[in-house]
Amino acid sequence: MPDPDELGDELMRTNAALRRLVRRQITPPPSIPGPRLRGAQIELLRVVEEQPGIGVAAAAKVLRLAANSVSTLVNQLADEGLLLRETDADDRRAIRLRLTETAATRLDEWSRAKAVFVGAGVAKLSTADQQAIARALPAIRALMAQLEEG
Repeated sequence: MPDPDELGDELMRTNAALRRLVRRQITPPPSIPGPRLRGAQIELLRVVEEQPGIGVAAAAKVLRLAANSVSTLVNQLADEGLLLRETDADDRRAIRLRLTETAATRLDEWSRAKAVFVGAGVAKLSTADQQAIARALPAIRALMAQLEEG
């Protein structure tokens, strides 16, 4: 049985290395205008994509960031034309976040580019390695759920 701490460390190092590799290898397509987004900005856009109309405090909770940090990200992304801040109809003090069409297109194209890049690498692996990756995904999702509960 592998040591859980060593396995956890190796999983995190491998995941970080894969993310860095993908980030370095994939450049935004010319069809996507605007500056390169940082990790936290992309994470916020993904949260808003998954939960349109989410508030700043709720997004901060999902991202496990301070509300003022998320508020700063919201301002940056709104200034770039990627997020819309709408006043909540029931509570005029609350703000609801939505993606702009530009942001939705940008996220979609970025996701496709990453999937094609990583998919091309997966396709070159042996069938056994492809199956091992497929079998590992449910366990990784279970680990994420366990960590979120803790």
